[in-house]
Amino acid sequence: MHKNTICLHHGYRADPATNSVAVPIYQTTSYQFDDTAQAARLFGLEELGNIYTRIMNPTCDVLEQRMAAFEGGVAALAVASGQAASAMSVQNIAQAGDNIVVSTDIYGGTWNLFGNTLKTMGIETRFVDPSDPENFRRATDDKTRAYYGETLANPKLRVFPIAEVAAIGRELGVPLIMDNTAAPTLCHPFEHGAAVIVYSMTKYIGGHGTSIGGMIIDGGNFDWENHAARFPMLTQPDPSYHGAVWTKAAKGLGAPIAYILKARTTMLRDMGQAMSPFNAWMFIQGLETLPLRMREHCRNAETVAKHLAAKPGVTKVIFPGLEDDADIKKRNEAHMAGGWGGLVGFEMAGGAAQGAKFIDALKLLYHVANIGDVRSLAIHPWSTTHQQLSDEEKIAAGVTEGYVRLSVGIEHIDDIIADLDQAFAAAG
Repeated sequence: MHKNTICLHHGYRADPATNSVAVPIYQTTSYQFDDTAQAARLFGLEELGNIYTRIMNPTCDVLEQRMAAFEGGVAALAVASGQAASAMSVQNIAQAGDNIVVSTDIYGGTWNLFGNTLKTMGIETRFVDPSDPENFRRATDDKTRAYYGETLANPKLRVFPIAEVAAIGRELGVPLIMDNTAAPTLCHPFEHGAAVIVYSMTKYIGGHGTSIGGMIIDGGNFDWENHAARFPMLTQPDPSYHGAVWTKAAKGLGAPIAYILKARTTMLRDMGQAMSPFNAWMFIQGLETLPLRMREHCRNAETVAKHLAAKPGVTKVIFPGLEDDADIKKRNEAHMAGGWGGLVGFEMAGGAAQGAKFIDALKLLYHVANIGDVRSLAIHPWSTTHQQLSDEEKIAAGVTEGYVRLSVGIEHIDDIIADLDQAFAAAG
């Protein structure tokens, strides 16, 4: 099926008990086993099925199936938040003494997670500038377990060189994990060589600012056994699951799902960042209209970016569709075939003070710490989302004192422009 159709139909047709077309909310903790033999098979990974909602749930399962099919992966895991997805995607294959190589062009919360919180767990993060993909190779050693980047970096809005970094990783035996939160439908990272995709479902997938959730999607395209020494957590007996070897367990189940199988049966089981069935149901509603909404987000954002570029007092507009560097433009077009996204950044000549006046004067746009809503949003990253970073780290992430980030919604474009114009007038 085409991507648009997958969003509506994959993984569910009708409820077998009632013939209900809408996916039910299975608000349950537990599931009745057929008998003790079946229960033993489920716990022994001889058979896949429902055991406990902390590990799996039928409503979450439909969402997982749709997201995996939508991205061209083999399986997915729904979790409680985007931050949980980012953390688990790394912790699933890295432990104390290991390292990951991460793009500097990432969201401030993810930078803090990797640079500080994972550090306390013994996992080192090596930040590199992705403008030169070879920086990933230079930072790699025998203890490197993954590369990590954002497709459309928030808030730098520079498109990550997925194909180039993935190729380096394949050569060295290092999988590329891509956060595709800001670019659903616009970019499909598996098509460019990524091994794992993570999402904050809270953003564009949900679309309405009502639910928190995350997703990890396994591409099934990375040969963990071929690099067994680098990935002992997948290729050596796991004492937390009776000595299971996850690559062998996946073969026994007939699918290349070692990565996501381990994430579900150890990480999610032990740390419990489960997505609630109700939130999964909400994300299913959002996913159904995602392709339509993304078209409008992209169209409005491009109009806003061009309008800002002609605005006195705006010293710079950050938007991938306005890139004038030939090489970067070529890379952008190769990766973002579906559009440029709904995010626009700009810098004001008056710095932080003028940026604050601008945001305080907005009437239609909401001042919130989120992106991807159907409503238009604005924020000053220097003083909010990236506040915990040092000034040097903020600059590396693309955040200056006068930088304002917009998440352009699907309101009528004339109303969005009018609100921006009156806020500029008020800011002076």
